[in-house]
Amino acid sequence: MPELPDITIYIEALASRVVGQALENVRIASPFLLRTFDPPLEETFGRQVVEVRRLGKRIAFGLEGDLWLVLHLMIAGRLQWQSSKARIVGSKSGLAAFDFPSGSLTLTEAGSKKRASLHVVRGGDLGTHQPGGLEPLEATEEQFVEVLRSCNHTLKRALANPRLFSGIGNAYSDEILHAARLSPVKLTSKLTDEEASRLFTATQQTLLHWIDLLREQTGDGFPTKVTAFRPEMSTHGRYRKPCPVCGSPIQRIRYADNETNYCATCQTDGKVLADRSLSRLLKQDWPRRIEEWE
Repeated sequence: MPELPDITIYIEALASRVVGQALENVRIASPFLLRTFDPPLEETFGRQVVEVRRLGKRIAFGLEGDLWLVLHLMIAGRLQWQSSKARIVGSKSGLAAFDFPSGSLTLTEAGSKKRASLHVVRGGDLGTHQPGGLEPLEATEEQFVEVLRSCNHTLKRALANPRLFSGIGNAYSDEILHAARLSPVKLTSKLTDEEASRLFTATQQTLLHWIDLLREQTGDGFPTKVTAFRPEMSTHGRYRKPCPVCGSPIQRIRYADNETNYCATCQTDGKVLADRSLSRLLKQDWPRRIEEWE
């Protein structure tokens, strides 16, 4: 699922292409994409885009007249920019095309489960699409630690909870915890003040690092390789590969269709966390529905 750094780069690329442009048309290929009927989608046609904003892991297009298109890519939704009017790619993956005078933004979603969503909302209703988590790059250390300790979860779950922290998910929580040298299953109630401070610093530095790296890789183009698995990552998706810090093989915890990657040497004092012994904890603290990952 695209997270804060990926969504930030999407928004920068979109803003340079569509802000000041009129939305001419939205062509919907999948009946499951559009989740609202009032205001009608047609009411957005011909309105100029005045801003593009991130709402957690959602992309919100602000239009004239205080109308918004709120797009949630979920796990497999991806965007492409075509310099001319584009057809909606493929009958299985193509969901929609947003037409502007300068080109078309197409939305695709891999796989058979169509979870991406599009809402048309008036400005007063925009808050219903914001899970309410703290913005990690705008927070002070005091605010971050207060939210972190507001409930007792594993660190992995706390960081990826959209109602606690905005925009962090499965991939970047792994990277943050590795940078902070903290176990993913340590409980927030057990954190020392020094560890909490370390986690705050690692969170901001990791997210800023990835925004800068993705921005450099994208340049003036449009993001085309949005993925949760990148070769530059330290732990996420790198099971059995060497840790870039100590060289130990990266370990993982698996639960249902999800997994956590970590370095035992750097994060758990050399202890390998066995899946079976953690099953009860994960049942209590792991998201049960994909919507909980936002």
